[in-house]
Amino acid sequence: MPSFQRGLYFEEFNIGHTITTAARTVTESDIVTFAGLSGDYNQIHTDAEYAKATPFGQRIAHGILTLSVISGLAVQTGFMEGTIIAFREINEWKFSKPVFIGDTVHATLEIIETKAMRRLGGGAIVIKINVLNQRSEVVMSGTWTALIASKP
Repeated sequence: MPSFQRGLYFEEFNIGHTITTAARTVTESDIVTFAGLSGDYNQIHTDAEYAKATPFGQRIAHGILTLSVISGLAVQTGFMEGTIIAFREINEWKFSKPVFIGDTVHATLEIIETKAMRRLGGGAIVIKINVLNQRSEVVMSGTWTALIASKP
C-alpha cells in the first residue's frame, strides 16, 4: 500500500503499513500563539530568562503544541481524508525529550492493530507514532486510535 494513497478505507489498512509525515519547524510564534490559545503561559515556555536556569537552558515548546503539530502533519498525509469517522484515543503517550524553538519535527506512523466495528460502519485502527527531531531523536511517542469508515 503506497504512502501517497489518500482516503484509505478501513479494509485497506494492513498491520505494518508505515507512513512518514512531512516535517515542520517549531517557531517562537507557534509557542506564543499556543500559549494564548491554551492559556498555558508556564514560564518554561514564555520566559527566556527563567528558562535559562532550568535543566533545558532555554525555552521549550509545550508538549501538547508539538502533539498538535504532529496531528496536523498526520492529517496532511491524506491517508484518512474523507474516511475518518472520529479520533478516538491517545494511549501511552510519552514526552521523552524537549522540543526547542527552531527544532524541526516529523513523525513515523505504523498501523499496529485493526478491529472491525460493523455497527459503526467501519473499524478502529491503532497507530504507533514516533515523533522525531532533526537529529532523528525520538521526542515523543505513543499510540492513537482512530475510527475509519468501511468501503461503501
